[in-house]
Amino acid sequence: MKVIFLQDVKNQGKKGQVKEVPNGYAQNFLLKKGLAKEATSSAVSAQRGKEKANEKQAQEELQEAKDLKAKIEDEKTVVTIKAKGGEDGRLFGSVPSKQIATGMLKQYGIKLDKRKMDLDEPIRSFGYTNVPVKLHHEVEATIRVHIVEE
Repeated sequence: MKVIFLQDVKNQGKKGQVKEVPNGYAQNFLLKKGLAKEATSSAVSAQRGKEKANEKQAQEELQEAKDLKAKIEDEKTVVTIKAKGGEDGRLFGSVPSKQIATGMLKQYGIKLDKRKMDLDEPIRSFGYTNVPVKLHHEVEATIRVHIVEE
């Protein structure tokens, strides 16, 4: 019997996959537990439609990430953050990724997730710093951050 998997089933198939399985296994386990449904022609065409819609949405997300990267990596896009510092040119405290994300939102209206910033440790000195940001699993951008003394 041909079935369409609704969930991943170990050693059998992945979600959305159409596969031939034994009748008893399909009726007594897969269909009964809701892990799969029978692969009729209408169900198969509906599954293909879902796959095309998902693929189109993934392409749109990738394009949005590329557009955002172009906006972020523009020469004029520099996030300026004011911080208190001592005489030796060091900060009192540090500038974490949350503060960079807030500055990006206030100055340019671009909302970024602080967890996507690849900042190993907070910035502890004045001047320019490049901070890598993961926008999409295929797209990575670099934010230019300028820390100035208050």
